[in-house]
Amino acid sequence: MRPEDYRQGDAVGKSAGRLKVGFVLARSFTLSAFALFADTLRLASDEHDRSGRVLADWQVLGSTRHLIASSCGIQVAPTSDFVDPTRFDYIVVVGGLLTAENPVDHDTITFLKRADAARVPLIGLCTGSFILADAGLMRNHETCVSWLHYKEFRERFPDLAVRSDRIFNLDRQRGSCAGGSSAADIAAVLVRRYISREAERNALEVLQIEKARSAGDIQPRRPLHDEYEDNRVKAAMILMEQHVEGGMTILKLAASVRLSRRQLERLFLEKAGMSPAKAYTRVRMERAKALLLQSKASLIEVALDVGYENASHFTRTFKRIFGQTPTQLRASGLPLH
Repeated sequence: MRPEDYRQGDAVGKSAGRLKVGFVLARSFTLSAFALFADTLRLASDEHDRSGRVLADWQVLGSTRHLIASSCGIQVAPTSDFVDPTRFDYIVVVGGLLTAENPVDHDTITFLKRADAARVPLIGLCTGSFILADAGLMRNHETCVSWLHYKEFRERFPDLAVRSDRIFNLDRQRGSCAGGSSAADIAAVLVRRYISREAERNALEVLQIEKARSAGDIQPRRPLHDEYEDNRVKAAMILMEQHVEGGMTILKLAASVRLSRRQLERLFLEKAGMSPAKAYTRVRMERAKALLLQSKASLIEVALDVGYENASHFTRTFKRIFGQTPTQLRASGLPLH
């Protein structure tokens, strides 16, 4: 059974009326992911922004009470030792910089394995999923990571299922999310399931979030320039992405990387497998696809945003690239690859 499938009664019965979450912070953890998750719990736990722990409770767990530095330098002190993990409905591991050596200590790994043995669901925020995978705790579960970390996850854990198209995933006894604002979204799911929709709505309103996104929502698109190794191609693609509304000529692109137009076209065919003009069209259509799936903008508004004054021309171009019209894509709600 997935955590999001738990019945309301089951959840409340386990936590004696409150949603209880234990946080494990990695060295150089991402402060925004931790803060958004914790604040969603805080605001859902009481009325009128009073911050009382009425309907939820949370602790920062650690093997010591030493301060833990986030990636931005702000430090947080654990509020509890590693107590019995069954006191919590979820253990949430907040990751951070992948360059940090030994992001958690041996005692932390032991505690996470105890929680797993006791069937306490584990959630990896941001790169917290790397910590769980390193501990052998993501086997037989699908992991959601940011597109920024997808390649490294695949290289480090080639036998594990991973995706970078969605903002978060709840897969039976595991949860994972891309980080950033998606931490609030996955926390909102738990609030809604364990407490109430009213509590979720209260938290999101105070956080100025119109509506929580679901596990089906897609991540903002990875910058296309990141797919190429040649620095001149990257530089030209960055300019295309900065001028997605059009207006950047191929001649200007060539001059920006100190090449002639013909040299730029040969370079793109060799390194990108397409002409600069086709690459520019792709950049604009990828932007259009993201707008169609992630906003309520009308078709003509999307077309204008990517430099098309004629909706019919925009629709034909979009269908040629993706095999569906913009209307068909929006109706399906599914990302195209």
